[in-house]
Amino acid sequence: MLSKKTPALGVVLVNLGTPDAPTPDAVRRFLRQFLSDQRVIEIPFLLWQLILNLFILPFRPKRVAKLYASIWDKQGDSPMRRILNEQVSALNSKLQGALATEIKVRAAMTYGNPGMASVLEGLSAEGVEHIVVLPLFPQFSATSSAPVYDAVQRWTATKRNLPTLTIIKDYFAHPAYIQALAQSVKDYQAEHGHPQKLLMSFHGIPQPYADKGDPYPQRCRCTAAQLAQVLGLKEDEWAISFQSRFGKQEWVRPYTDQLLAEWAAAGVESVQVVSPAFSADCLETLEELAEENKHTFIEAGGKNYAYIPALNNRPDHVQLMADLVSPHLQAFWQTMPYYHR
Repeated sequence: MLSKKTPALGVVLVNLGTPDAPTPDAVRRFLRQFLSDQRVIEIPFLLWQLILNLFILPFRPKRVAKLYASIWDKQGDSPMRRILNEQVSALNSKLQGALATEIKVRAAMTYGNPGMASVLEGLSAEGVEHIVVLPLFPQFSATSSAPVYDAVQRWTATKRNLPTLTIIKDYFAHPAYIQALAQSVKDYQAEHGHPQKLLMSFHGIPQPYADKGDPYPQRCRCTAAQLAQVLGLKEDEWAISFQSRFGKQEWVRPYTDQLLAEWAAAGVESVQVVSPAFSADCLETLEELAEENKHTFIEAGGKNYAYIPALNNRPDHVQLMADLVSPHLQAFWQTMPYYHR
């Protein structure tokens, strides 16, 4: 018997994750989940668990908790989770009325709360027939985007009846994404002036991961080149780099901190940094890029350093999200004539 009820559709915006609080215990729980993912750390599992539990989790959480405390919102939440919720609210408002059915937009984290399984379970319980999952990682990597696929698969493996699921791989070269990035730079520079150099700093990955086929570095370079082209930058006015190294192995180069120090030593006095890999400001942007690397540049002889905020909940960023998910929602809706509308 065919249903007479109009089916709801769902959208899940996914970011990496954040601790529940800026405390050592909360950070330890988050790091245990995050660093236990073999997509993130490819060292043999048993050896890595020994290192993680004996040398990292007993000591690192206390230091990292202090860093989180330095950026934690006055409202009592992490910037990443607050911004993700703002993005969900804005996208929900934009999508309503686009189709003759309700579209439910939800937030999820790969690690931490709200988790992917609980969000998918909730949407399924609400009768959602089609869920579009949008990982907010513009450049696909096996270390960030692929764990979203894994989380979806783990949930589907437990279910007998499933909604249709669509996962958007990435959007590193989407024209609306490049235009939103460019406009964010223009808006910032209209207020704060133009630097000698614009640095496009992306979160790094170990070089062996790239050697094995992770497309992330190439996607980052494509994004950076397109952004420079739209901004009309000359070759000597911008560069790409990679930040957030962890451990002693070789990571994708050039390294952000080293490049900043080299520029300052060579006489570059003013730098602005944008981080196109981040859809929301978080510890890596607000503390590492905005503060730590500023000290690196100034101590090496630079004079003016500024971090350009992530796209966050900018209207053009929310419009990009709508542009990404809407075709999938519409295509599914058009294939369901057996529902009474």
